[in-house]
Amino acid sequence: MNERNHTIVIEIFLLGFKNIHKFKILLFILLLVVYCVTICGNLLIIVLVSCSRTLHSPMYFFISQLSIFDIMLSTDIVPNTLASIIAEGLVMSFSGCITQFYIFGCSESLECFILAAMAYDRYLAICNPLRYTTIMNFSLFLKMILICWLAGFLLAMITEILIFQLDFCGPNIIDHFFCDLAPLLQLSCSDTKSVEIQVSITVMTIIFTQLLFVLGTYICIFFSILQISSTGSRQKVFSTCSSHLMVVSTYYGTIIALYVAPSRGYSLNLNKMLSLLNTIATPLCNPIIYSLRNNEIKIAISKIYFQKNPLKDQRQSGTG
Repeated sequence: MNERNHTIVIEIFLLGFKNIHKFKILLFILLLVVYCVTICGNLLIIVLVSCSRTLHSPMYFFISQLSIFDIMLSTDIVPNTLASIIAEGLVMSFSGCITQFYIFGCSESLECFILAAMAYDRYLAICNPLRYTTIMNFSLFLKMILICWLAGFLLAMITEILIFQLDFCGPNIIDHFFCDLAPLLQLSCSDTKSVEIQVSITVMTIIFTQLLFVLGTYICIFFSILQISSTGSRQKVFSTCSSHLMVVSTYYGTIIALYVAPSRGYSLNLNKMLSLLNTIATPLCNPIIYSLRNNEIKIAISKIYFQKNPLKDQRQSGTG
């Protein structure tokens, strides 16, 4: 019987952003403002979709699910990042570090699946409009939502199980602002090659499968739009999926830059900046894209605003 004489790591020290002494207050305020706007923007979309009857359609329910995932991701990463900026480093328990990585993995996986579901919804609405309400009924919509949640949590759980099979006996310092997979594996005193291969195959298969599915639906959508004779109708139809296309481009662009592009030559600071874009900027962009480019959400916001300000509504109706 072989006995392991390893010191078990019980704490992780995150270095965060080093050598920013002069700018740490500015960075702290910037990230705090971004976090507050992200939470408020995504909560606004969730409330609007829940309360406004005009937004009770599969597309907007999918958007509200995306907002939930963005809140999960931001809340998982940003508070600890803010603490590490002020303290110039952060001590986390090992279990807390693993939990943060699990929630991060869940959020990223859930967003990947929900974007594919939204692409299918847009495909049905544009390429098969006469049968849209028949195909995209409540039963199918509910199944798609449940599949997205289950697949996201299970995919993250697979990675988590593989990590728990490793030994962590020191060191315990991560040169990052959150517990990501690569720096976690660097702390292990076990052979991580098999885990890296299994995780890479699983994650890349899921990402590329979903990306190819999204690209396939948009190729069909593109050809359907080209068949529309009127330029105005063509622009109107394209506007219904342009916001989703922008969100897909942002999500997969940052993911590919971080995990698919060759890491050779990448500095740690560049990796941190790309991670910052992926975990903090992207959840901010999603509600901004959908609120600024979607007329129905703008109308829902104005209706709620005028309900709270009846005098202003009367003045506008009187002047009109």
